[in-house]
Amino acid sequence: MTDLTTRLGTLELANPVLTAAGCGGTGRELARFFDLARLGAFTTTSVMLRPRAGRPTPRVAETPSGVLTAMGLPGPGVDSFLETDLPWLAEQQVPVIVSVAGHSLEEYAEVARRAQESPAVAAVEVNLAAPNVEDRGRMFGRLPGPAADVVRAVRAVTRRDAPVLAKLAPDVSDLVTIALACVDAGADGLSLINTMAGLAIDPHTLRPTLAGVSGGLSGPAIRPVALRCVYEVHAALPGTPIVGIGGVATGLDALEFVLAGASAVAVGTTLFHDPTAGPRIARELEEALSARRIGRLADAVGLAHRLPPQGHVGHVPPQISPPPGADERRTEESKEKLP
Repeated sequence: MTDLTTRLGTLELANPVLTAAGCGGTGRELARFFDLARLGAFTTTSVMLRPRAGRPTPRVAETPSGVLTAMGLPGPGVDSFLETDLPWLAEQQVPVIVSVAGHSLEEYAEVARRAQESPAVAAVEVNLAAPNVEDRGRMFGRLPGPAADVVRAVRAVTRRDAPVLAKLAPDVSDLVTIALACVDAGADGLSLINTMAGLAIDPHTLRPTLAGVSGGLSGPAIRPVALRCVYEVHAALPGTPIVGIGGVATGLDALEFVLAGASAVAVGTTLFHDPTAGPRIARELEEALSARRIGRLADAVGLAHRLPPQGHVGHVPPQISPPPGADERRTEESKEKLP
């Protein structure tokens, strides 16, 4: 048996597979297909202070390699979440990570303060993709200063046993510097990455597909970008837990993130067509680690940093066994070529 336990700060998880914020609904939707306790943790949709209808429709568009969304952080607000959703999640015996968002430092802090009062909340994830109304609507996570200010405000009002994770987007000038600023401000871990800005145009209507014009791209298209971000941030902050997010659809996808430096992974877009993906990916990851004779997930975290690169002098490439019967077929082909 492979040990899949992992840690995000003070939070210990039975396995490293989480849901990505906004992709698991309230949890009730996924619970129709499997026991949520089989997840490492359930991450909620981003909770805001007041109810929000979100952006006008259409706000979801498929692309050949992912999904564009421009949801606008819809939700019933923190009061409804605490009254209806959180008590139900607490009964599911799964660690709950509450994603919080706001349009000001005060909103972030108030939502986080109220949410973490419940012992059912195991951690708080800070969605730094929300627009800052006090800074011309620019995303908080665009610059180190505003990102750190939000993390500091949230950390000041949360329990010490509830880790704070800062969720960062990749389309910034210097992600590593922003990550460092968030950790210095009190973040116990990082969630990498949020969606990337993208656009689709309908060739029939000749207009942008989304009502909001642009949206966030998720799915397989962003996995290489997410892996690069995890790899670079882990190199700069090797002791900081990272949740790898972006196009995780199989156990081998999850393994890539772990090797790059992630202590856990979050599954998002894949859930839209395979709601049972979480437990399946955990099982496939366990099988992948076992096949490579790695007995503990912790031993694989960041392993790609400790191995010489492909083609490096002294690097021995893995030996790949030929498929069954290959030698026999090769012998027969040789006989056919003889005069």
